[in-house]
Amino acid sequence: MISCKEATRLASLQLERPLSRWERLQFRLHLAFCVGCRRAEKQFAFMRQVTGAWMSQKD
Repeated sequence: MISCKEATRLASLQLERPLSRWERLQFRLHLAFCVGCRRAEKQFAFMRQVTGAWMSQKD
């Protein structure tokens, strides 16, 4: 199983590009057991969403 450090790297990386099947499998397996990394993945997604909304605002 991958470490939490590797899982959070993959959580961030998946926002930039699709994960390979192997990366996705390892990541999902880790998330099945690690509540902290599930929370980190949600936080990354939330930050992406709010920064996207902020960037699309007109001044």
